[in-house]
Parts: sequence; C-alpha cells; structure tokens
Amino acid sequence: MSGAKGLEDIVRAETGGLLDQAPESTYELIRRSAQQHADQPALSFFLSVDTHRTPERWTYAELLRDITRTANMFARMGAGKDTVIAYILPNLPETHFVIWGGEASGIVLAINPLLEGPSIAELLKVAGAEILVTLAPFPGTDLWQKVQPILADVPSLRHLVLVNLADHIPGMKGSDAGPVPPHIALHDFKAAMLAEDGDTLNVAYAKSSADKSSFFCTGGTTGAPKIAMRRHGNEVANALMNAYVLGQSMAPGKVIFCGLPLFHVNGAMVTGLVPFSQGAHVILGTPQGYRGKDVVRRFWEMVSVHRINFFSGVPTLYSSLLDVPIGENDISSLEFGLCGAAPMPVEVFRSFQERTGLRILEGYGLTEGTCVSSVNPPAGDRRLGSIGIRLPGQKMKAVVLDDAGRYMRDCAPDEAGLIVISGPNVFDGYLQPEHNTGLWVDLGDGETWLNTGDIGRADADGYFWLTGRKKDIIIRGGHNIDPSVIEEALHGHPDVHLAAAIGRPDVYAGEVPVAYVQLKDGSVRDEASLLAFAQTAISERAAIPKHIAIIDAMPLTGVGKIFKPELRRLEIGSAIRDELSLADIKASIEVDDSPARGTEIVIHLKDPSRRADTESLVGRFPFPFAIR
Repeated sequence: MSGAKGLEDIVRAETGGLLDQAPESTYELIRRSAQQHADQPALSFFLSVDTHRTPERWTYAELLRDITRTANMFARMGAGKDTVIAYILPNLPETHFVIWGGEASGIVLAINPLLEGPSIAELLKVAGAEILVTLAPFPGTDLWQKVQPILADVPSLRHLVLVNLADHIPGMKGSDAGPVPPHIALHDFKAAMLAEDGDTLNVAYAKSSADKSSFFCTGGTTGAPKIAMRRHGNEVANALMNAYVLGQSMAPGKVIFCGLPLFHVNGAMVTGLVPFSQGAHVILGTPQGYRGKDVVRRFWEMVSVHRINFFSGVPTLYSSLLDVPIGENDISSLEFGLCGAAPMPVEVFRSFQERTGLRILEGYGLTEGTCVSSVNPPAGDRRLGSIGIRLPGQKMKAVVLDDAGRYMRDCAPDEAGLIVISGPNVFDGYLQPEHNTGLWVDLGDGETWLNTGDIGRADADGYFWLTGRKKDIIIRGGHNIDPSVIEEALHGHPDVHLAAAIGRPDVYAGEVPVAYVQLKDGSVRDEASLLAFAQTAISERAAIPKHIAIIDAMPLTGVGKIFKPELRRLEIGSAIRDELSLADIKASIEVDDSPARGTEIVIHLKDPSRRADTESLVGRFPFPFAIR
C-alpha cells in the first residue's frame, strides 16, 4: 500500500472492499501478520535511554507466542469472553502481551497508572474486574503502594498478577509483595506466563467481531472517568483503516517509536496494533515513554541509532523537541510524525517542519471512535491546521442541530457545525449508562451517528478543520471566542513554550478570555509584556485576554495534553475571590470540579454577619455553592 492521496483514494478503498476480509478479532489480526513476518523484528524495549543501543527484542513469532501464552494464562485463571482483565502498567513488553492476550481471552480494562488509589478502586468496581495485572514493588515506582491498600475494597477481584521490572535487569531479584486479601490469588506474571503453551490458543470461546475487546477510560484525570466499551470489530476496522491511509509508513521493515502511554488508545493502536497488523517494528522507549528520563533530550540520537521512521505525539511533545539540538545526529530516516489529542499551534507546526524537515500529519480521533477518525494523507496534500480526511469505511460530517439537539441539516462546505461520525470503528457506548445521554444523533438515515462534541467544518475536498469544542468555546457577552485564536498568537512569541486560553467567569460578560503561559527555559518575561504582545498579535478585539498568567509548569494529562479543567478551576476560584475582596468580604474558596456533579464552590466565611452579602455576590456566578 502506498497510502491515500485524497478522498478519491478513500472511496476507492471502500468500493474495493478494504474491510471485507477483516479478521474476526485483534488476536487473529496479529496472528495473520505474524504468520507472514515470523522472523522479522516486531517489538523492542529498553528500560532506560542509557541502554537503548542494546534493547530486548521479539520477532513476530516470539510476539505471537507470548501473547498466546498470556491469553492461556488468563484462561487458566477462569477468564471467559466477558471477564474483565484490568491492567495498570507502564510501557512494557508485558503490557502488550496483556492487552492483546487479554482481548483474546476476556475484556481488557486500561487504567491510568497516574491515578490515585481511590480512583483506581472505583474503576475496578464499576467494571467488575476479576483479574488485575500491575507492577510488583520496585525501587523508584509507586504503583504497588497505591494498589495494595485498595485491593480489599474491590470484591470482584479474584486474581492479582504482578509484573516485575527486575525481570528486565540481569541478575536482579524483585521485592516481596507482602500480604494480599485472602479472596485474591497472587501470581508472578513471568512464571505463570512461561508455564503456558505458546503455540495454540487454548481459550474456551473464540472471539468474534461482535464481542467486546476492551474498556478504555476517557473524560479526564480527576473523578471517575467514563468507561468506553469497544468491540473486536471496532479495533480491527480502525487498525486496517489507519494502515491503508498511512501506507508505506507502516510497512514491513519500518521502525515505529512508541512514546505515548499504553493505557491510552493512541499508544495502544497507532503505535501498537496498527504496526503489528502490517509487520512493522515497534520500539518501546522506556516504561515512562516520552516522560522517561532523557527520552526527549536524546530523542534525535535514538532516531539516528534505530533509524526510526515514524512516531506519534501530542503538540507539547513537538514543542519540547524544538528545544533539543539535532547536532550531528542523522535523522534522515524520519518520514512522518503524527500529531493528535489537541490542535497543533501553527507556529510550532511551521517551526518544527522547517527545522527538522519532518512532515507532520495532523489527525483527529477519540476513544469512542476507537482511535483515529481523520488524518492528513501522507501521500497527498497536507493542509496546515487541518485534521485531514476521513478514514475509509467511516463516515464523518458536520451537521446543524436545533436548540433541542435535533438534526436539521448537513453543513455546506466550509460551514461550521457539530462533527458526527459513523462506522464500524464507533463504540457501543459507555459502561455507565448515565454518560450515554446525548451521545447519539439521529440523522434520519437509519445509521448510528456519534456526537463527538467537537465543532468543525469540511472543505470542498473533504478536509476537516476543527473550530473548537463546545465546552472549550469562550462565550463573552454572547460572542463566541475560539481559544485557539489566542493560543496561536501567543505561540508566535519567541519566549513562549506552551499557552492555554480559557474563559474566566465574569458577572457582567459571562466569561472573559484569559491565558496561561509556560515560558521556555531561561526566558525572562513578565506578564505585562506578554499582554502587550497579545494586543498586537490578536486581531479579534474580543479575544484579547483580560490577563495572562505565567506559570512554572502547565498542567498536563497522562498523555501530555494540556489539562484545561485545572486552569478553569483556578480561574473560577480567583474570580469569586476577587469579587468578595472588592466587597471587603474575607473568605477562603474551594472549587471542586467532578465529572459526576460538575463545578461546586465551598466558601469558608470569616465573618458570619456577611453571609447575606456573600450569597448575593456569589449567586451571580453560574455555580452551586455552599457557605461554611
């Protein structure tokens, strides 16, 4: 496959039956590839950057063997087609064995290792997890310290499987895990897996495309994330869709660097199942991926040594790599970098391509659509700022809804509307029923259309452009402001490393735009100079920030995306605090922002006699509050 050049190639792939011969399961997809490329390298891993020149390596035959062993291990523990097998792991070879072996024998539940214990326990209980795979105690890690105390709180758990990092260090022994609740059987991953047959899949039920494959969490890093239910058909279809569009970038012999976490769909799919389905070689760069010590600082060195052809990242990664000198490293092997999770600032895009010569493919996707829904075609026209063309087999368009959320019509070319998608990659819904309200849009054509929540437009050639997200739009006195207008301008400042614009609650305008900025290392700027720059760089007067705050480090999610809910929480507290201060009311403010209840304010009032005044002032903001 040479890759798609434009919408005509997408249609040609669909009429040519791209998905007609798709395997029934992710295991069968990997098995088919392993049969064709048995002796080719499939997976490499290094524990630290200092050892990247001597990685551990698996051929495709060995990868399939260890995935099969892992599936059989779970089956021996009693896993059936609906058994939930949770994993809380960093980026390790064992993580891939668990994901794809777990999908062959049950349903895998991906949990972010950065979550705290109570949040982990809640996800395990909601999903009814029976098997949990996580890290054994190891110096410098804190997973076991978070997981061990919550085991007794999850009555559904029957088996605990521990992966020992010491297994990747010759001569090193692991630490004793200590006691676990009596209802849970404890297993060592390596010992249990090696005891199984790696030639034959011995599970009681052969998975079909309609069976559930995975539960991936989405919706933030605080509170209880939504659990997206996906089927084998979703993941197989999305892998084949991606492989067709990316073409030779995922061909046998190509080297793919995986730096995004494997609890996230981008890491698991774009730098996992997609290359595995095509015979490419995946390199896992440290358990922490891009967050690992010296991974970004020595990235160009690793590209040169391993002749890396493709990697996937988020805008903050590309911004960080701009500050890393290429030096004498030969990076000519690089063909493409995929950027997703958030819009790429145009200035970062231009600067990165000019400096490295690397072609960046901006794409778009969401957990609910398995992973990728659109991408700029590597073999065709890559349009700056666009999220590209839809993948073959999936429909995608912008539509106009009325105030009640009912479908009115499709958008005309270049007219902004709600982005909706439909196709075999679209999931079944969330495990928690309360999150499914408003999830689907009835277009009257008998198809299932997913409400992505994103606002965008499609041009006459089928290229999509995001113009905002409903919850991200800043509404100032009825005027809609796209935060990217502010962010793009600030990224044009030579001292700005990261910028994020949000709406600050305002009792008169509803919201006013403000911005947070993280400066580049060594830069010395004050907020007044940045605001002066913004006033000249932003042509839309209403979009000029009310103020700009310089912070030491931008809050990020586990995959490196700017976590705006934390910034909004800061601004809500600041806005209310300022209003009370103007009225000479002394109080401390707490802002709680949970997915279940939304934003809630708690005001600790110093002088009880000012309660009525406080209620009057705070009541002008659109948030429930309590006074103590």
